[in-house]
Amino acid sequence: MSGSRNNNILLCLYKDKRSVFRLIDVAMLCGETQRKSLGKKLNYYVRKGQLENPRKGIYAKQGYNPEELACILYTPSYISLDYILQKAGILFQFDRQITAISYLSRSLEVDKQSYRYRKIKNSVLLNPTGIKTDDQYIGMAVPERAFLDKLYLDKGFHFDNLTSLDQDLINKLLPIYQSKSLTENTKNYFNDV
Repeated sequence: MSGSRNNNILLCLYKDKRSVFRLIDVAMLCGETQRKSLGKKLNYYVRKGQLENPRKGIYAKQGYNPEELACILYTPSYISLDYILQKAGILFQFDRQITAISYLSRSLEVDKQSYRYRKIKNSVLLNPTGIKTDDQYIGMAVPERAFLDKLYLDKGFHFDNLTSLDQDLINKLLPIYQSKSLTENTKNYFNDV
């Protein structure tokens, strides 16, 4: 049984919708209990060019999704800030860097893709309100949450276009931050619009 399971690890990964996996994810997905031998098997697939190993302990299918990697590099985390604000047309200056909220601040480059993580207090980080997670476990802030994250971390930041933001949703999200200054600052932004 174990031998057939070993041969099916690669098949098991390629059947899954996700493109990036931690060792624990592979173990759970494929029902493998021997982590050390599983790591050796996965490294064999990396050497054969059938899997990628973008970071230690992380394995990926060929052509993996960098947004998915962003959510796995540091857990818990979710994509937010400039990356989401650019996609929503709130910031006009283009930057390929994927920005995320996490429990630490860090910048790194993996496979020519730049990632930047900003630290935020745990009560905000762990609150799922305003974060959409898809079937690949990519957590992305809605534009209103990304706006508040940015404003919370970079007071006085200049935004190019706030017209697409839902002010009612912003007001519903504000209590997450437990910040009177953020609430006041947000009001000032919309008084100027």
